[in-house]
Amino acid sequence: MTYDLIIIGGGPAGVAASVYAARKRLKTLFITKEWGGQSTVSENIQNWIGTPEISGNDLAKNLKAHAEFYKGEWLSIRDGLWVSKIEKSAKEKGNEFTVTTDKDAFAGKAILIAAGSSRRKIDVPGAAQFENKGLTYCASCDGPLFADQDVAVIGAGNAGIETAAQLLAYCKSVTVITNLSVNADPVTVERIKTNPKLKIIEHANILEVKGDKFVTGLAYELAGKKTLLPVGGIFVEIGIVPNTAFAKGLVEMDTFNRVIADPRTQRTSVPGIWAAGDCTDVLYHQNNIAAGDAVKAVEDLYLHGIK
Repeated sequence: MTYDLIIIGGGPAGVAASVYAARKRLKTLFITKEWGGQSTVSENIQNWIGTPEISGNDLAKNLKAHAEFYKGEWLSIRDGLWVSKIEKSAKEKGNEFTVTTDKDAFAGKAILIAAGSSRRKIDVPGAAQFENKGLTYCASCDGPLFADQDVAVIGAGNAGIETAAQLLAYCKSVTVITNLSVNADPVTVERIKTNPKLKIIEHANILEVKGDKFVTGLAYELAGKKTLLPVGGIFVEIGIVPNTAFAKGLVEMDTFNRVIADPRTQRTSVPGIWAAGDCTDVLYHQNNIAAGDAVKAVEDLYLHGIK
């Protein structure tokens, strides 16, 4: 059969889209490898609107439950599948697409790419051991848990400096460490660099994450000198890897392989394909924004996209 819409991705964007599509009675197929998106690694999320606090695992369970509530005539769910390719179907089939997974292939009139992204991990001794035990990749999710503590931010691009700006509001001190120079929006840098709680260390090599049950320090080397920085929390902001390989060569992407989407409609460069969430070139990476952008995409494709 040919679906009206195929949604790829089981995070907030994909689930939001599935709910809206089902309610609009679009014949929809929802495909995801796993549920919840990046936030599953967070122990305490305090900015998911409508829920004062929730763990990443519980958020994933809630998202799954919400999608499955609409499972039936209008929504089919295939979880545990990995999408390997999207391609246009043969011309005689009209404006349709084929989505190929590791098990089956499916046809759809419209596609919503909401596959999210994964954080680029830091690869030093102790990093894996203390992930979610003081080392985190989501300041928006976990930052308030480190109030009144000394913390470090690894990375000094826009994401790193914006994370530092956020943490300065409630942390005792914030040390930004980068192996390069600060490469962020000058306005944001100027705004925070006079804060007495901030320290920036450039051209340093991270050596090791130290700790016992939780993080206690960060070892680094600068100009040949090794130093141990005592901190209770480490926030890693060294970039993300969008989950878009299956659409490469089909839709237009930026230099980071993020799908370029019209911020007004979420349309991509290919008619019939929309995109939302962290796999796109969206300015801010937040669960609430991802869900909102996906709703926007479904509204647009419902009015203008399904033929």
